[in-house]
Amino acid sequence: MTKQRIKNISCVMIAKDAQATIKSVLDSLIEFDDVVVYSNNSTDKTDEIAKTYTNANLIQGEFLGFGPTKNRAATFAKNDWILSLDADEVLSQEFVTNLKTTKLDEKSLYTILRTNYYKTTQIKHCWGNDIITRVYNRSKTSFTDKKVHEKIIEDGFKIESINGAIKHYPYSNITDFIVKLDRYSTIFANDNVGKKSSSPLKAFLNGGFSFFKTYFLKGGFLDGYPGLVIAFSHMATNFYKYIKLYELNRELKQ
Repeated sequence: MTKQRIKNISCVMIAKDAQATIKSVLDSLIEFDDVVVYSNNSTDKTDEIAKTYTNANLIQGEFLGFGPTKNRAATFAKNDWILSLDADEVLSQEFVTNLKTTKLDEKSLYTILRTNYYKTTQIKHCWGNDIITRVYNRSKTSFTDKKVHEKIIEDGFKIESINGAIKHYPYSNITDFIVKLDRYSTIFANDNVGKKSSSPLKAFLNGGFSFFKTYFLKGGFLDGYPGLVIAFSHMATNFYKYIKLYELNRELKQ
C-alpha cells in the first residue's frame, strides 16, 4: 500500500557540514513532496547526499545568522505551511503520521517534543527534552531576526501540539563541540559589540557558573562521560562569548 504523501507542507532546513546526520534526516522526510535544504558553504558531503533525494531542493546561500537565514530559506518553499528542522533532527514516524491527519489552522502554531542525544546516548539531564514550536504558516509569521537563540514569533497565536518526537543529534564527536562553540561565541560577540559590556572577569564567572549549573544543578554528572563533555562545552562557550565580546569592544573604542 502506497503511503499518502505530504503535499501541503514544506520542510525547510539550513545545513552546514552536516554529512554525519543529514541522510538520517532526509530518510525521515521521504513522505514530504517538498524539502528545502539551504546549504551555506558546506565543505563535506552534505550537498552530495542531498542531491540523491528527489524530493529535496538544494539551495546554496550565505549564512546571515540563524533567524534571518531560516527566514531566507523558507522563501524557497513551495507551500506556505512550513515544518522547520535542523540538519541534525530526525523526525519520528509517529509525528509524520499525526501531521498528516492534523487540520492546520492559520491562527495556530504547532509544537513537537524533542529528545537530545550525544552520538547514540540520550542526554536526560544536561539537555533534557524540549517542547519546540516548528510548524507555522510563513504568510502569518516567521522566525525572529536574532542571529542566535532564534524562535518563531508566537504573539497572537494559539499553540497546539502534535504527538510524536524529533530525535536531535547535535554532536557526533568532540570536534563538533569545539567547532560549534567557536561559531556560536563569534556570532554572539559580533551581534553584541558596542551594545553589551564585558570583561575578563565576566567571561570567567559566566563560564564557571555555566559549568556548575550544567554539571551539578541540572545533574549533568548523572549523564556520565557525555555529561562532563557537555558541561565543559557550555563553560567554554560562555567564556569565549564574553572574552570575544570584550576584545571586540576594546577594538571598537580604539
